[in-house]
Amino acid sequence: MGRIIKAIFVLAILGIIGLTGFAYIADLSPDQGEVKVPVTLNAD
Repeated sequence: MGRIIKAIFVLAILGIIGLTGFAYIADLSPDQGEVKVPVTLNAD
């Protein structure tokens, strides 16, 4: 039973380290730019 708890603890620590590394390294912000699209309106 001790091995299972130890394995879960190690996996949790590795998950936290991985999540922290991903948060610092990954840049998921979208590219920003101006978009101009002509719109045709029906005036009937």
